[in-house]
Amino acid sequence: MVSAAVVGASGYAGARLLSVLAQHPAIHVTVASAHANVGVPIAEMYPYLRHHYEHISFSAVDDEALSSAELVFLALPHGQSAEVAASLPTGVRVVDLGADHRLASAQAWQNYYGGAHAGTWVYGLADVPMFAEQIAQAAKVANPGCYATALALSMAPAAAVGAVNLTDIVAVAASGTSGAGRKADVDFSATEVMGSMRAYKSGGAHQHIPEIEQTLATISGEAVRLSFTPVLAPMPHGIHATTTAPWVGAHRDVFDMYHEFFAHSPFVKVLKPQTEAHTTHVLGTNDAVMTAQLDEHSGRLVVTCVIDNLGKGAASQAVQNANLMLGLPITTGLMPAAKPQVFA
Repeated sequence: MVSAAVVGASGYAGARLLSVLAQHPAIHVTVASAHANVGVPIAEMYPYLRHHYEHISFSAVDDEALSSAELVFLALPHGQSAEVAASLPTGVRVVDLGADHRLASAQAWQNYYGGAHAGTWVYGLADVPMFAEQIAQAAKVANPGCYATALALSMAPAAAVGAVNLTDIVAVAASGTSGAGRKADVDFSATEVMGSMRAYKSGGAHQHIPEIEQTLATISGEAVRLSFTPVLAPMPHGIHATTTAPWVGAHRDVFDMYHEFFAHSPFVKVLKPQTEAHTTHVLGTNDAVMTAQLDEHSGRLVVTCVIDNLGKGAASQAVQNANLMLGLPITTGLMPAAKPQVFA
């Protein structure tokens, strides 16, 4: 049994990690730290976890306690993971759910996040074979962002064979409110959100843009340009992303291309054309469900992908990466996924 610590365990992604790890047969949580909720019993904040963490309270972030764990998950806000990671012993395996170690370009980090660039770890998009091979050999893995997961998976098969013009990718993606984290913010209150949708960080401002461009450039070896508009949707969980790009490949069966590319992954399901993917289909899972079709009228590839932003977009993908790092089957503790409560 591998001992694990979850840092930032009281947030939505951290709580989902606790939920997923509670059913994992090879990983046992020994430390659950949360700066703002030190001393609060896990079962008090998240009652649905009481049977698994009945006698554990959230602890302060303590270097000695973290050093005793063989595996550390960092579920902290962007810009806070690097300091904790730097204090850990060299041999400890770490999965960072934040953005601190995703970008290779220090300039891109400065432009979108600000502050010092912490360096680059192996990128944890495990459903793409080239990344899976690297993850299996890594001790430090940067878990992808939620939007980045949906959009990169959407274009990966076409990018890998040069079937689309990657300098003209356009994406619109709607996310549930849990993507903003657990902090109190009037803009994400039920009164403001229910019955309404709104774009935010549009016009090239969203921080996942350089991550998505970097990932697709790594897969394709080509330059990538993305126009991305994120949308806040009146739901707690889920991402519904539609990504398009000009089709420049031979006219082959797009469904077959996508189905073959993801044939090795039990977590990516490609639906037949004219079948729609719903966010409810992936709630509480590590799945990405998508449709990929060629729009003959516009000459563009159109891919729609749905994921659970706290599952595939955060916690369960982190566990998938941990499984690879530990030499375990990637499905360990993830199939079937437990259905979470509304906010975790």
